[in-house]
Amino acid sequence: MKRQRALALATLACALPTVASADELNLICAADVVICERLTEEFGKAYPDISTNMVRMSSGEAYAKIRAEARNPQTDVWWGGTGDPHLQAAADELTTPYDSPMKAELQDWALSQAKASGDRSIGVYSGVLGWGYNTEIFAAKGLKEPTCWADLLDPSLKGEIQIADPNSSGTAYTTLATLVQLMGEDEAFTYLKALNENVAQYTKSGSAPVKAAARGETGLGIVFMHDAVTQSVEGFPIKVVAPCEGTGYEIGSMSLIEGAPNPDQAKIFYDWVLRADVQSLMPEAGSYQIPSNKAAKASEHAIDPSTVKLIDYDFAKYGSSETRQHLLSRWDAEIGGRAAE
Repeated sequence: MKRQRALALATLACALPTVASADELNLICAADVVICERLTEEFGKAYPDISTNMVRMSSGEAYAKIRAEARNPQTDVWWGGTGDPHLQAAADELTTPYDSPMKAELQDWALSQAKASGDRSIGVYSGVLGWGYNTEIFAAKGLKEPTCWADLLDPSLKGEIQIADPNSSGTAYTTLATLVQLMGEDEAFTYLKALNENVAQYTKSGSAPVKAAARGETGLGIVFMHDAVTQSVEGFPIKVVAPCEGTGYEIGSMSLIEGAPNPDQAKIFYDWVLRADVQSLMPEAGSYQIPSNKAAKASEHAIDPSTVKLIDYDFAKYGSSETRQHLLSRWDAEIGGRAAE
């Protein structure tokens, strides 16, 4: 009887229609959440059969998550965030090479990221480092406009500055690496110790400092200039500044994860997001970076890099595991500990 019942159940199971599981994409997005949501929405329209699971993280957090999952990857694509941790992930072989057919349409600086990473990463946008300050707060307190890195050490700015923690934020690591390249390592850490006297908070997210300035919670946020532009365009009293001594910049990047659970869907997203029409949509989500596709249209509010004094940022060196770990360890020992006192 039991055998007959089992046979009947097996026959019934075979007769039932098979329900195919929907294709999935697990995406880490290391940009502003509005941009991440817009990308996810548009990809869903273009590929309705692919269900996208998006999580927003800062660059440092994204790298840490991918590294922690190395033996059992849960992520397919890492989009956005500064290029340095993408290069570190490439050096650690946490990401996988991919020669996208879209490469022919991209800017040289986007391709330089692919070359430096052995095609394990590619540039998707670029942005310049600077800061934004609240003009109303500065006027009310009689504070002088800071136009240079040196000006941020003015004692009158004590408690008026926010910057992110370079362990979690690619923006803040770019700041750290920029100052080292501008001043030399020891001189940069001397500067950062002095700057610490004026810093009210080290945030987790790179864009958080200028958002706090826009809300009137602090006077100034050290950020990528496009994040300050976003607050200005939205009507907040934020003035955008490029430091007079020179500054660094980012190549916001994208990487496919080694051993990803959904590699085919990941490549579909990878190629799609490099298209000119897709990148041209980004200003509608408040993205004022320079797009990597040569035919994509940047916002009229985007910062023109040719108007800024840029350093010759060494992405290969400062994106390497050895250099990143050294600088972050030194920051933790000499700045992070002091900030917690």
